[in-house]
Amino acid sequence: MSVSHKYRTFDELLESVKVDFATYDLEGMIEPQQLIKVAIRVNYDLGLRINRTDNCIVDIENNKGQLPSNFKTLNFAAICGKYRVNTTQPSGTTTETQPATYTPEPGYTAPCEDGQTCKDVCIVKPCERDSSKDYMIIQRVGPSTFREFSTFIPLRITDTSSAYCTTECPNLGVTAVDFAELKDGFILTNFKSGKVYLSYQATLEDDGGNLLTLDHPYCNEYYEYALKSRILENMMFAGENVANQSSMIEQRLRAARNNALGFVNTPNFEEYRKIWEVNRKAQYNKYYDMFSSFATNRRN
Repeated sequence: MSVSHKYRTFDELLESVKVDFATYDLEGMIEPQQLIKVAIRVNYDLGLRINRTDNCIVDIENNKGQLPSNFKTLNFAAICGKYRVNTTQPSGTTTETQPATYTPEPGYTAPCEDGQTCKDVCIVKPCERDSSKDYMIIQRVGPSTFREFSTFIPLRITDTSSAYCTTECPNLGVTAVDFAELKDGFILTNFKSGKVYLSYQATLEDDGGNLLTLDHPYCNEYYEYALKSRILENMMFAGENVANQSSMIEQRLRAARNNALGFVNTPNFEEYRKIWEVNRKAQYNKYYDMFSSFATNRRN
């Protein structure tokens, strides 16, 4: 799921439902406290692919560093090595590729000469005149001060922290001297101090702690019909005769859920390319590689 998708708050979602149920809203039959858990369940049903990909650099002091408040699951981590402080904005191009098993999507724009800005942490690819560095991580530490990290050290995440990692997280199986554990909102390391870069899936909340929902035509109907179904269910328990309306909403809810799940679970172009490469290698090893080895042996 691309990080370019838009989101809207639960209040905005509820307003769109109230427009359709204006009469019930005027009669005071819509209670937001009863519906927010429905939106949370729909987010969970759609899966981690709708979550935003975020990243940060955690400062380790006394073998411990605090995870971001919106941390949900880890994509990958690395120990940041030496860095230099730059008081001017580094030029470069944004990249969404990384020479690692898992490809991150930072979602941030690198600071460039054309006026674009960089947020707290971003990944940039240096320009051609600095070809000695493949990738750099830029951390903003002041209004015009940046740290440029260009060397990284592997970090192993212990198996006890697998519940906090995605299935593709390469840190679970990596062989590395340094290791860490994710526990109770902290990252616990075997080294006393340092800086650790984290790419992670963020919780669906804005800066104010408000619940976010995916804003897309294929998914909006799923959210709205789920809320309408719960509203009518509460009205039925209150003695209102809305059985016919509830039956119609339930039918449309099932169709909207299938459309939303189909859209969310459809692989993007990069995932299709990876599947093609895996299948190509598998077919090569199955049908061609053995004849190549046989021909080599005959020549010898």
